[in-house]
Amino acid sequence: MTPSARLQATLDLLREIAGKPRPADGIVSAYFRAHRYIGSHDRADISSRLYAILRHQARLDWWLKKENVSPTPRARLIAWLALNDKLPLKNIGELFSGRSYAPKELNDDERVLLRILDGHTIEHPLMPEEVLAECPPDCLDALRQKFGNSFLREMRAMQQPATLDLRINPLKTTREEILKALKDLGLKAKACTISPWGVRVFERPALNTLPMLKEGLVEIQDEGSQMVAFAVDAKPGERVVDFCAGAGGKTLAIAAMMQNKGKIVACDVLSKRLDRSTERFRRAQLHNIETRTLSSARDPWVKKHKGSFDRVLVDAPCSGTGTWRRNPDARWRELGPGLKSLLKTQADILDSASRLVKAGGRLIYATCSLLPDENEKQIETFLGAHPEFSVSPCGLNDADFLSLSPAQHGTDGFFAAVMTKAKAKIEA
Repeated sequence: MTPSARLQATLDLLREIAGKPRPADGIVSAYFRAHRYIGSHDRADISSRLYAILRHQARLDWWLKKENVSPTPRARLIAWLALNDKLPLKNIGELFSGRSYAPKELNDDERVLLRILDGHTIEHPLMPEEVLAECPPDCLDALRQKFGNSFLREMRAMQQPATLDLRINPLKTTREEILKALKDLGLKAKACTISPWGVRVFERPALNTLPMLKEGLVEIQDEGSQMVAFAVDAKPGERVVDFCAGAGGKTLAIAAMMQNKGKIVACDVLSKRLDRSTERFRRAQLHNIETRTLSSARDPWVKKHKGSFDRVLVDAPCSGTGTWRRNPDARWRELGPGLKSLLKTQADILDSASRLVKAGGRLIYATCSLLPDENEKQIETFLGAHPEFSVSPCGLNDADFLSLSPAQHGTDGFFAAVMTKAKAKIEA
């Protein structure tokens, strides 16, 4: 593809992301499937520029609004080329030629804007902190309160591309063997600092070419997500429920901890997601997993199996604020239920799932959110209504909660709480 054609593809994607209530990664994947003639090098160039613009959206929009320009996808792309790529007006004009596969020609207003932006950087001394932080207004107060003086540092870390983390399958390999195999493939990697099963890869290989992934020796899983699975602390022979299993990433890790012994039930209300997870379980040679589609959090299956499980993990649906490195578009678009609705759903799921925990067993609540309303406050409310449960420390350095963030731990933002159910009293 020509440079102009790559810009047009980027613009097409920016417009589609702005116009459709779907996550950007799904839109990008569908676009490339529909345009198979686009080679891997061109795909990488288009994706890199696209996600960079999404990560800088507040700063780009600040510049555009300062000059009374509507922040459209095209205006953001033009501003990005001037402020980040430092292309002069002449070069941008050549790229926006209007010829075949190129964006239409610059108009007079766009040329005026480019003359104003010439020589400037994407950040300006007058930008408010929330703009530099790329923080949406509805999360601003909560995140400032959570991080205090570290607010901008944490938000800066959220603007970086997410790391590529692998989790080894300890039933089939060791971390040392995977590190050597990656080195033999010419890939730079190191052991993760928190997860004992984690490997961080510092390059972006074509994942479908990694033999260890095809063979079920590793799974792609952020180090923070791995630590949520460790918080479950499942033992061989126990009975475990992953109540919101989704595609089964944490289920796989928990089943491996159980050494294929005992039973883990992967539940979800979306049957197609569970169906996709089945192949991952088979590839990893994990045979102690059963899948079950639930009609809702109050499915009759829950009541039927009341008090039957040693561990119950509730990886609750949430705002996803902890995954902004991976999903920068989610800052600015509501792609699912609003926070008020999510809080109610989380409380309902947690209340229902708690019925499955046997006396002396553990209930683990987790989110990929950084918002206290979805995390600590949700636990506080639950404990107030369920005095039979108490918090068991599960965080780093024996903290009550596991609370991970990109700046402090180099992971996505994750929260987990472990609550133990009191043992039944033995009457004299």
